[in-house]
Amino acid sequence: MMELISIRDFESAAREKLSAMAYDYYRGGSFDEITLAENDAAYDRLRLYHRVLRDVSERDLSTDVLGSRISMPVLVAPTAFHQLAHPDGELATARATVAAGTIMTLSTLSNCSIEEVAAIGGPLWFQLYVYRDREATRGLVERAEAAGCTAIVLTVDAQVWPTRERDVRNRFHLPSGLQMANLMPSGLDEIHRSDSDSGLAHYVVSLFDPTLDWSDLAWLANISTLPVVIKGIVHPDDARLAVEHGAAGIIVSNHGGRQLDTSVATIEALPAVAEAVDGRLPILVDGGVRRGTDILKALALGAKAVLVGRPILWGLATNGQEGVGQVLEILRKELDVALGLCGCRRCDEVDRGLVADV
Repeated sequence: MMELISIRDFESAAREKLSAMAYDYYRGGSFDEITLAENDAAYDRLRLYHRVLRDVSERDLSTDVLGSRISMPVLVAPTAFHQLAHPDGELATARATVAAGTIMTLSTLSNCSIEEVAAIGGPLWFQLYVYRDREATRGLVERAEAAGCTAIVLTVDAQVWPTRERDVRNRFHLPSGLQMANLMPSGLDEIHRSDSDSGLAHYVVSLFDPTLDWSDLAWLANISTLPVVIKGIVHPDDARLAVEHGAAGIIVSNHGGRQLDTSVATIEALPAVAEAVDGRLPILVDGGVRRGTDILKALALGAKAVLVGRPILWGLATNGQEGVGQVLEILRKELDVALGLCGCRRCDEVDRGLVADV
């Protein structure tokens, strides 16, 4: 087996271990996967103006996000069905995240329950899909708060489901023995094989609430005291609305290129969102982060931190908890090098002047 020294190496190794259905589910985007590719390529187009002759002998990557002090500005993004990658599923991911000193965001569609993952310790956010069954949705929020989660991450870009062609061809479904533990025994916990489509697409169209709107932030505030982070913002006007409606944070996201194809790459959307928010709440960004220089570019353009999803899954598939830890450590070391080579000692020293005009 080749030596695994980069995120790309871990993806290659994971592909050898995963079933074709699981790999395509994790890797794929919607339609022609243009946005999926652009999320990566947009980072590559950005150029850094490094600074020199500064004392960078000691560097500190730590930062604060919504009251949690974390060891680096890298969080684990919400991704579904970790047991497709490894039998320990989200438990392995959570253990590695805690060891790395950062925050995991647990998906509504996880194979391990909120309570199981929260019991591992460390700060935990819960990503929420809103179901047509609002009582089931309320139950998820109440369980997250009771388990000790410190934020709700409301996904707002999944009210309509696109064609994910890889999943259609594979007739994506959950293999026997895998369920969505957060939704048991409500009857919302199984994704069945379809003869003509992705089972997940059928599940979402049938059960997710397409009426979700800005008034639902008030509804969430009434059923929970947890701060609500809005995930799925790319337009500056929506960023302003998020501030006006009481969001605690924004995640600039296009769902990893899995929703609206030809949507703007997240790193390209970030500067306008940051300008619209004007420091009134923290901004995070996901999609396409594969190198430490990507993280630094995101910080320079207005993000407090980044979230990574697919790289975590590649680590999990390759080597379970240890693999996730290795992926996070690669990103930590690469960011540390990038920070020093740009003449910065701390994340809050990274500024817009380090990145060429976009």
